[in-house]
Amino acid sequence: MTIISTVEELKALYGDTSEASVVKVTKTLTAEYRQMIEASPFAALATVGPEGPDCSPRGDGRCVVRVADEKTVLMPDWRGNNRVDSLLNIVRDPRVALMFLVPGSNTTMRINGTAVVSVDPALTSSFEVDGKHPRSVIVITIGEVYFQCARALIRSQLWNSDRFVDPASLPTPGTLLKAARADFDNETYDREWAGRAAKTMW
Repeated sequence: MTIISTVEELKALYGDTSEASVVKVTKTLTAEYRQMIEASPFAALATVGPEGPDCSPRGDGRCVVRVADEKTVLMPDWRGNNRVDSLLNIVRDPRVALMFLVPGSNTTMRINGTAVVSVDPALTSSFEVDGKHPRSVIVITIGEVYFQCARALIRSQLWNSDRFVDPASLPTPGTLLKAARADFDNETYDREWAGRAAKTMW
């Protein structure tokens, strides 16, 4: 196996960066970047801690974040599995990255920055849904923001419904759990999942 082991080797292989790849990076949200982000109900949140990196899916019924100002976005931490991997990382290392997907669009948005975990009652209650509010809100300060070109989504045909995989052809979550621990009750887990999720969505 031939491995690239230096920056010089990597640059020699890939060549120069295009002008657009540099120009697109801004330190604050432009009006157009804000429009793209506010159209996104889903983002991947990347964090890093002493144990290593983590990437967590985040979704909401509307925009996955709230734009507070040109340098700040707010992400409510809705119900999950209580592993709190992202939050554990943020309180020890504030560096974060976000990738936003907009259904139907092949352009993605990226934010790199730093974050803190807020439990301010006024802030958490401002995200109330059906009488419930998140236990915390991730407050993200933008270091840089830019869009990602469409090649990856075009290659993957992510939004092409003709290429959607039939979920019935895939292992269920319970089956995946049983593969990790042989004595896990996968049938009960799968049977109760829909009801459990409905009660703990927010």
